[in-house]
Amino acid sequence: TNQSWLWHVAFKNKQFIQMKKYLSILLILVAIGFTATGKPRKATPVVQPRVEPTFWWTGMKNPQLQLMVHAENIGTTRVALAYPGVRVIGVTAVENPNYLFIDLDLSGAQPGKFEIQFQKEGKTVALAPYELKVREPGSAWRKGFNSSDAMYLIMPDRFANGNPGNDEVTGMKEKPDRSTLMGRQGGDIKGLKDHLGYIADMGFTAIWLNPLLENDMPTFSYHGYATTDFYKVDGRYGSNEEYREFAEAAREKGIKLIMDMIFNHCGSEHWWMKDMPMADWINFYPDYKITTHVRNANQDPYASSYDKAMFSDGWFVPTMPDLNQRNPYLATYLIQNSIWWIEYVHLAGIRMDTYPYPDKEVMAEWNRLITEEYPDFNIVGEEWYLNQAVLSYWQKGKVNIDGYRGDLPSLMDFPLQNAVSTALRDPGTGELMKIYECLANDFQYPDPGNLVVFPDNHDMTRFFVQVNRDVSLFKMGIGFFLTTRGIPQIYYGSEIMMNHTGTHDSEYRKPFPGGWDGDPINGFTGLGLTAQEKEIQQFTQKLLNWRKGKEVIHSGKMTHFVPFDGCYVFFRYNDHEKVMVVLNKNSQETALKTDRLAEMLTGCSGAREVISGKEVTSLSSLTLPPKSISIFELKK
Repeated sequence: TNQSWLWHVAFKNKQFIQMKKYLSILLILVAIGFTATGKPRKATPVVQPRVEPTFWWTGMKNPQLQLMVHAENIGTTRVALAYPGVRVIGVTAVENPNYLFIDLDLSGAQPGKFEIQFQKEGKTVALAPYELKVREPGSAWRKGFNSSDAMYLIMPDRFANGNPGNDEVTGMKEKPDRSTLMGRQGGDIKGLKDHLGYIADMGFTAIWLNPLLENDMPTFSYHGYATTDFYKVDGRYGSNEEYREFAEAAREKGIKLIMDMIFNHCGSEHWWMKDMPMADWINFYPDYKITTHVRNANQDPYASSYDKAMFSDGWFVPTMPDLNQRNPYLATYLIQNSIWWIEYVHLAGIRMDTYPYPDKEVMAEWNRLITEEYPDFNIVGEEWYLNQAVLSYWQKGKVNIDGYRGDLPSLMDFPLQNAVSTALRDPGTGELMKIYECLANDFQYPDPGNLVVFPDNHDMTRFFVQVNRDVSLFKMGIGFFLTTRGIPQIYYGSEIMMNHTGTHDSEYRKPFPGGWDGDPINGFTGLGLTAQEKEIQQFTQKLLNWRKGKEVIHSGKMTHFVPFDGCYVFFRYNDHEKVMVVLNKNSQETALKTDRLAEMLTGCSGAREVISGKEVTSLSSLTLPPKSISIFELKK
C-alpha cells in the first residue's frame, strides 16, 4: 500500500542517514587512532590505583575517613566522586606525585559500592572501586579481654602446619627451611583452626597471636615483626578471609582474639619503601641510626632533645625502618589500620609491640580514638622494663608530673615476671620477698588488676629453663600467675614444659610437637609426652578450667603477708568467696602456723585444696608439701 511504501522509504532514508553518521564517526576515530605515519595510537590506559584502607564501614562513631591512594602521577589528578552521603572534604597532593590523600565524611552514607574517579584534562585516567560495608550488630560494644580471661600466646609459624600447600608462595622471597630454627617452619591459620578444640579444652579464653601480616623479607621473617603490607595476611599463613574465619570459629568456642600490632617500624621490603610518600615518612632516612633503647627518655624531666630523638627515632635493626608517627598522614594511616582490623576480624584486643618507642603523643591519641570507638575494648602495651614507675607512666588514669596522659588500658607486667622468676630460681627462702616487694609497688598503677601477668613469652628464655628445670618450682610459678591479680598469659608449649638448651631467641620458639605430620611426640594428644610433661599439662588444664568460673580470682580483692617460714601467702576475696594461696619454697614438708593470718581466716571453718582435692578440717596449722603451691578454697 502507499502507507507501507512510505514506511519503507522512511526506513531506507533512516538507514542511509545512520550509515553516514556511523561513517563520520568511524573517520573521526580513524583520525584519532592513527598517527601521521599510519601507526595506531595507544589509548590512554585507565589504571586502578592502590587505595588503603581497602574498604570501610558505615555507622562508625567517627564518620571521617582518610584514603591513601598510590599510583603513578595520581597526585596530579582531580578527584570525582558521586555517592549519596559520601562527601569529599579534602584532597591533598604531597611532595611525591604518586600519592594522594582523600578526606571523606561518611555521616549520611549507606552501605554500598561506588567508584572514585581520577581525572586529568577532562578524562578519567584512573578508577578505584570502593565499598562501605555493614557493621556487625553491637560491634561498638564488643567485650575486650579482661581479668576473667586467660591468654594463650602462639607464634603462628611454630604451632601447627594445617596446610603444607602454602609453605612456599610463588613470588615471596623466603622459602620454608625446617633445617634451622631461624627458618620458616610452615605453621599457619589452618593449623591454628584445627586445634581450637585443644585450646578451649585446656581452659584458655583468649588467644594472642604474634603478627600474621605479610613479612615478605629475604630472611628471618617467621617472627612477623617486619611488616611489608599492613592490610594483608602473609600468604604463607593463609588469607585475610581465613583469618576472619578463624576468629569466628574461635568466638564460637568462647575464645577472644588479640592481635599483635607494630606502630614503631615496618619491614625494609614494605612496598612504600621503594616509593615513599614524603621525605619524613621514616625517621633517620636514609642514614639510619640504631635506637639507644634508653626508655627513661620518655619520663626523664631532665632529658635532652637529642637523647629523646635517639631513643624514639632510632631503628631497631637495619631491616626495620623506624616510622615517623609525627607525620599526620602516617599517624592517621596507622590508627585507621587498627580500627580496620578490629572491625574486620572482630578483635577483642590489641597487644602493641615496643610500646614506648613510637611518638608518645600519637600513641595517646591512638588509645583515645580506639576506646571512643570501642568503649569496652582492651589494649596491652609492651614496655619491657623492670621499674614500675616507668610502666605506670603509660596507664590510663595515671597523673604524671609532666601532664602526660597515656590512656593505655593495660601493660605487660615485666617487673612481676622478673620478681617471680628470680624469687623461685635463686637459692634461699628469703628470695620470696622479691614477689612481696614487687606487688607492694602496685600503688603506682591506676589499675593493677588490668595488667597482663606471665611466666614467659616469645622473647625470653622459657620459664622451665628460668627456674633451672625444676618441675616443682615450675608448677609454683604457673600456679602463682593463674591466681594472682591481673590477666594471665601462658606461652604455647609451657603447658607441656617445653624447654631448650640454646640461647638464641629461635630456641625459645621451637615448633609445638604434634603440629607437623610425622612428629614422634604429640602435645595435642599426649602421645610420647613424658609422665612429668603430662602431669604439667593436666595441672595447667585443671587450674585454667577452675579459674574460668572463679569471680573471686577475676576481680576479688587481694591481701598478702610478708613471707614467713619459707612461705609466701596471699588471699583473694570478695563478699561471697575467699581463696588462700601458699607458695612453700622449703625443700621439706612444712607445717605452716596460721595464727598471724587470723584477720583473713576468722570465720572460716575449713577448706578444700584445689589441686589435690583434699578437704582440710582445721586451719590452725596447715601441712604443705615441699616446694609446692597450695590453693585453698576457704569455707565460711
